[in-house]
Amino acid sequence: MARHVRSLALTAVLAAIASLSLLPSSAWAQSRSPTPVEECVECYPPTPSPKPTPTPSASPTPRPTSTSGTTNAPPVAGPGSNAGSINDLAGQRFNQMITNRVLGNVLLGVNEQVNCNDCVSAFGSAGSFSAGIHGRKNLTPNLSLLAGIAYAQYNEGGYRVTSSPIGAFALRYDFVDWGSSRPFFDIGTILSPFQKVRYSRSHTTSLGAVSLESSTTSENYAVYGRAGWMSRLSPRDEVAASVEVWQLWQRVKGYMDPATAFNPFDASIADGTDRTNLVKVGGQWTHLFGSSVEANINGGWVQSFGSRSGIVASVTGDGTIVPTIGNQGWFEYGGRLGFRITKGWVADLFLNGTAGPQPVGNTLHGGVGLRVSY
Repeated sequence: MARHVRSLALTAVLAAIASLSLLPSSAWAQSRSPTPVEECVECYPPTPSPKPTPTPSASPTPRPTSTSGTTNAPPVAGPGSNAGSINDLAGQRFNQMITNRVLGNVLLGVNEQVNCNDCVSAFGSAGSFSAGIHGRKNLTPNLSLLAGIAYAQYNEGGYRVTSSPIGAFALRYDFVDWGSSRPFFDIGTILSPFQKVRYSRSHTTSLGAVSLESSTTSENYAVYGRAGWMSRLSPRDEVAASVEVWQLWQRVKGYMDPATAFNPFDASIADGTDRTNLVKVGGQWTHLFGSSVEANINGGWVQSFGSRSGIVASVTGDGTIVPTIGNQGWFEYGGRLGFRITKGWVADLFLNGTAGPQPVGNTLHGGVGLRVSY
């Protein structure tokens, strides 16, 4: 019985094998599910993947090379360094005009009362060195001549005037026949030719900071008119208020930066004329203490307008630079203490200065004088 069962099982297996061999080839193929890695790459070439779009990049700026092939970096000025140094130079020249006018005003009796006797004063000052002589002469009861000459040396904000002769004169008309309270008018000029001056200029390059000082000559001129009202409050007191209008101009001879080994941005400054106009509104008070001490204080607000720099600078690597000067205002002040030594002789201590933003800035000039009245 067992043998019969084994024969039946063997017969069934052989029949199953025979039936599988008779299936069509298509059915066999459909029964297979090959994975993509099993596909034939020759029959099914892979789809090419898209190439990434190249991102444009900034190409480096070519730098000059020497004949030996070594890269040489050109010297580079600091941001605005050359333009800044030329603007600073314009500020120096503007300050020079204002300082020259302040020193010239001493020759026109800025620290003295409006109406007084004929007098002559010799003086010397420090802060800016100045020495000279000035005075007034009453040509008629109404008309006076104010005049003086001086020699000065001064510096401020980077420039140095090493030699400056200054002359000034003015005519004053005082309406004395109007009584103790009356108007007066001035018209005058300040002249300062044959100046010797040194200007400084600083800028920055890739080689470091460069500081230069150049010598040249200049000349300053000013004309003005003044209208005011003065009052004799008492035999000891005189007060006055006035408005002044000035026109200043300054001629500077052209020059070049001195030759140095580390100045690749040398400048050439052409001949030029600086100009400005001023309006001053001010007042003063003169008082006699006891019988021997005189005191004067004066001051006023000054406003510039129509200012123009005469600088035309040709700078290597930067071309032509023409600076501008804006309008500005500042305060001017002065004072004097006079000690009567004996009849007609007075020893004076005086000061004059400015207070305000650059390029005028804060300055102070003080001195002593010996005045003779007659």
